[in-house]
Amino acid sequence: MRSSAPVQVFGADEQTAVPVDVLRFVRLAELVLREERAPNDAELSVIFVDEQAITDLHERFLDEPGPTDVLAFPLDDDVAPGGRQPDEGGRGPGAQPDPTDLPTVLGDVVVCPTVAKRQAEERGLAVDDELALLVVHGVLHLLDYDHAEPAETERMRRRERELLDRFAASEDADGEESPR
Repeated sequence: MRSSAPVQVFGADEQTAVPVDVLRFVRLAELVLREERAPNDAELSVIFVDEQAITDLHERFLDEPGPTDVLAFPLDDDVAPGGRQPDEGGRGPGAQPDPTDLPTVLGDVVVCPTVAKRQAEERGLAVDDELALLVVHGVLHLLDYDHAEPAETERMRRRERELLDRFAASEDADGEESPR
């Protein structure tokens, strides 16, 4: 049985070159998890790192030289789909979760703000908009989205745009300034 704990996103800023509103991007990752109906007990981390750290990770895990903008490191291979699982059994509504239930750890999203800043300048975007896109992109990778084939790329880009629009609307509704 899966616990009914709310999704948890942990954020960390391990770089100093570009100011990052970590809590804003934690909220964005939480929105993506909710909208994608990730398991209620899902956990992930969003970590902002410097260019050397992302370069080291890029070379070590993807065997590609130089820095990149975002990397996603999935941890649990068997993420259960969100929602009720009819054949799963359980103790009934309102029952306390089994204390041995472990959270579903989706993985880590690692973002490099200095690379994002360069890309934003090249594309004429605000840095926060580029960072938001990278966070969504990384979380979607943890949820099995990919862009190896043209149809997958289109599906992922469409979903990124939908989620970013929903996040902007939620920020506007909360009275916060939208970065658009």
